[in-house]
Amino acid sequence: MSQTGAPSTFIEAMGMVIEEVTAESVVGALTIDDRHLQPMGLVHGGVYAALAETLASYGATQWAIDHGSFGAVGLSNTTDFIRATRSGTLRAEATPLHQGRNQHLWQVVTTRSEDGKVSALTRVRLQIVHDPTTLGG
Repeated sequence: MSQTGAPSTFIEAMGMVIEEVTAESVVGALTIDDRHLQPMGLVHGGVYAALAETLASYGATQWAIDHGSFGAVGLSNTTDFIRATRSGTLRAEATPLHQGRNQHLWQVVTTRSEDGKVSALTRVRLQIVHDPTTLGG
């Protein structure tokens, strides 16, 4: 999330929709199309990971801003694929497991909208950014 809260080009290119953002919960969705599929016709694992990290980053960034910091960046992303998906809409909800001054751990549950079954479970560890000039140097 940018400081203005505007979605990034990546989020738009992926077709992600961010529906709700708080420091305690972030909800988003993605309607599957051909750009999301791997050669076997299943949703590519990177799609789940990208959706999860996006939602967790929004939540941690909201927390950071609420606490006088700049934002948050991902440090690790572990996604377990539970159920293959070929079409429809994926819905995901990110919630914090730990919110410390310098690091957060968020869990993201991604489900298929059509039947509510879990497709993927992700944990994202994030670093709270206090000074943006320290990034990418």
